[in-house]
Amino acid sequence: MSLSVVFMGTPDFSVPVLHALAERFTVVGVYSQPPRAAGRGQAPRPTPVHAAALALGLPVFTPARLRDPADQAAFGALDADVAVVAAYGLILPGAILEAPRLGCVNIHASLLPRWRGAAPIQRAIEAGDSESGITLMQMDEGLDTGAMLALERVPIGPETTAASLHDALSALGARMIGPALEALAAGSLTARPQPEDGITYAAKIDKAEARLDWSRPASVIDHQARAFSPFPGAWFPLGKDRVKVLMTRAEPGQGAPGTVLDDGLLVACGEGAVRLVTLQRAGRAPMAAEAFLRGCPIPAGTVLS
Repeated sequence: MSLSVVFMGTPDFSVPVLHALAERFTVVGVYSQPPRAAGRGQAPRPTPVHAAALALGLPVFTPARLRDPADQAAFGALDADVAVVAAYGLILPGAILEAPRLGCVNIHASLLPRWRGAAPIQRAIEAGDSESGITLMQMDEGLDTGAMLALERVPIGPETTAASLHDALSALGARMIGPALEALAAGSLTARPQPEDGITYAAKIDKAEARLDWSRPASVIDHQARAFSPFPGAWFPLGKDRVKVLMTRAEPGQGAPGTVLDDGLLVACGEGAVRLVTLQRAGRAPMAAEAFLRGCPIPAGTVLS
């Protein structure tokens, strides 16, 4: 089916979606957030979506906001059938939402209405949810409040991290979007309102949340560490350093919170214990606990703060 599409996205999560759209439809424009200073030289660096669009030979637009009438007119002049939005990061005003013939479709990384907002992947793991997924949503002017077009689920297991769930949901969104747009254009896809029950909000991750508190239950610490892996990275102080904890496993154990119970980094918590599986010191690569301990011994009996 011949559809003209505008794509709006910014981070790595969105790149597979752009490739899926470009393989199937005519992408008439790509919107991404403006380049930002990065690296040692602080030179402006295009976003991952911007770079991918240039590699595909697609026109890229990087307005800082979309309230300017000139930017809205430029968007409308693309005369797209539909806009697809995936982690774009800017609010779309009504003039943008109404411009495409089929509206704007958002690829949201949660099972709406659970985890509306900025950090649905991390908050689902942190809360101990057993599943996440992708919801394709017809956008309105609310915060992830639009009617749902399609939904698919992904399990969250005991080894799921934000990184692994991010990749799974990115790939799923890329697989879902093509058939959904074709069905929407054919009139065979019915939007349904989100349920009024079960609404939760996924607040943006604050780095101040990332310090581990050993007085909390092991299950809470396990969820926190995996939810913040790799960013911002749950951590604990060790001497003058911060040690990030990127993978954990809740296990039986008992002791004063923060006490290392064996020589394999089993740490007592407020309830139970947590095994520190993968760690990272500042300026070093992540490593398994066994390798970490060879260079930084933490014997049984040590009390972590």
